[in-house]
Order: sequence, then structure tokens, then C-alpha cells
Amino acid sequence: MHELLPLAISFDFFNGADFWVGVGVLAGIYTVLTLGLQLNVGFTGIQNFGQIGFAAIGAYVMALLVSDADWSFWLAIPVAIGFAVCVAVVLGVITLRLRADFFAIATIAFSEIVRYIAQNARGLTHGNQGVQDYVATWRSFSRDVRHDVLDGIGMGGVEFNQMPLLIVTWIAALLLLLLLRHLTKSPWGRVLRAIREDEDAARAMGKNTLRFKLQSLGIAAAVGAFAGILLALQTPNVAPDNYLPLYTFIGYAVLILGGLTSWWGVAVGALIVQFVLEATRLIDFGLTESQTSSMRFIIVGLVIILLVAFRPQGVFGKREEMVLGD
Repeated sequence: MHELLPLAISFDFFNGADFWVGVGVLAGIYTVLTLGLQLNVGFTGIQNFGQIGFAAIGAYVMALLVSDADWSFWLAIPVAIGFAVCVAVVLGVITLRLRADFFAIATIAFSEIVRYIAQNARGLTHGNQGVQDYVATWRSFSRDVRHDVLDGIGMGGVEFNQMPLLIVTWIAALLLLLLLRHLTKSPWGRVLRAIREDEDAARAMGKNTLRFKLQSLGIAAAVGAFAGILLALQTPNVAPDNYLPLYTFIGYAVLILGGLTSWWGVAVGALIVQFVLEATRLIDFGLTESQTSSMRFIIVGLVIILLVAFRPQGVFGKREEMVLGD
């Protein structure tokens, strides 16, 4: 039978709660990461390909402050996010005056610079070994959530190791989604749309377009840094390979799937992409491990190609919102 069906799938795994919780956690993290891209790409018209670089900065600064400087975990989080915003402002001042395609290339280079610094500045970042010993406070908080929240709804006896992180991630994702949705419906958000559609016209109306683009990039960096911190709580250490440029492009896949300017589409797109990525782990392609990994992304790519062919505006997007500034 196996010879007739080379693709063997373990359906039993789908019934395991850990599978769904794991998908939910990563989908929530990608939702947070992509909310920043939605603000930049969907509303401001700037092609930010360095979002994972801001995630790495947030994670590394938080982890280093806690593990090496003995800071409070809760204090290290806002400091790490603030540091990422400062880096974004400096990057934006230098690069936002460039042509759109040059800016996109510059942001890719930025994310790679961050990763190579993390990889090679071993005295500061611990190199490929990564930063460890920063989650003691989180583990204590996680136990409290299990006892105080999950016990209260009759789930305390179920061993969902990542359930507290799932709850925190999605609460944060939904709060950020609602906040950004409110901001983009305000006069400030209407200026961003004007910049996206015709920056020269917005400038002629007396708007300081560079300032607004810097604000958009800074907010996206803050959101991205927070996503990096959440990812650091999901992984055993903060290491360079956790923040590859590939993950920004997965964020773009989420954005395309959900639809430009659709905040709820970000959440739905993240759930779909992450489910496909995790579900394809269960398929036996009869290939090597590296080939199987590549095949998973090929499948995601095919899903996106089909979507672009039949519904280019995404699941929740609108065709009139697909026009981006030059």
C-alpha cells in the first residue's frame, strides 16, 4: 500500500492538543510580526523587508539585559522595544529618502547585519550558542497562569506546556490589532494612506511625509520587537538562526494571504500559513530532511500563487487597496 501512496501522512498527530497549541502560538507570533508589516506596506506604502531584524533586536536586548545584566524581565521588555524603535528611527532617517526599491534592499541588508552581529559578536551575544537563562520569571508567571486561569476553567490538569504563552500571545495580538486598526482610522492613518497613494500630493498639502513614514516604521519596529520577545519565550534560547530573513518573507505571505489593509486578515492569514507549514511536517515525501523542509515552503508558495491568480487582493482585502505608492 505504501508503494502506491508515497506521501504518508500521520493524521493521528492532528488529534493531539500539543499540535494545535503549537500552531496557535506560532500563528499568534506571526500575527504580531505582520501587524507591523501591514502598517508599513498596506497603509504607508513602504516596503519594509527588515522586520525580523527588529524582532531580533527586541529578543536579544531583552535576553541580554535579563541574563547578563540581571535586570527585571518586566523592565527589560519595554527597554528592548524602545531600543528597537530608536534603531528604526536611525535607519529610517538614513534610508527613507531613498527610492522605494533601494529602501527595500537596505532593509534586507539591515536584517542581515543584525543577524551577522549576533552571530559574530560572541563576547556580547554568545554567538551561535545564543543567549540562555532569561526565562525564569516567565516560567514562574506561566505556572501562575496555569494554576489561576486554567484551573479555574477546568483545564489545569491538562499538560499543554505552551498554553500560557498561547493565551498571552493572542491577547497581545488582538489588543495590538485593535489599537492599530483604531490608529489607521484616525486622521493620522488617513495621512498614511495619502502618502501611500501619492506622496508628492501629500507633501503638497503641507504634510511632513518623512516624519509620518518614520512614525510608521517606528511603530512597526516596536511591534516586531515584541514579536521577537514572544518568539524568545517559545524557544530555548535567543540564537541567530531563530531570526533569519526568511521569516520576514513568511510575514509577507501572511500579508498577501490575508489582504492589504485588512487587520483581521493578518490573523486569519497567519493561522492558515502556520497550519500549512506545520501540517506539511507530517507528510513523508520520501526525501531528505533538507529537501522536505524546502518542499514545505514550495507548498506554501503554491498556495499563495493560486490565491494571487484567483483572488489577488487576498482573503479579506479589497482590490482598490492594492495600489501602492512608487
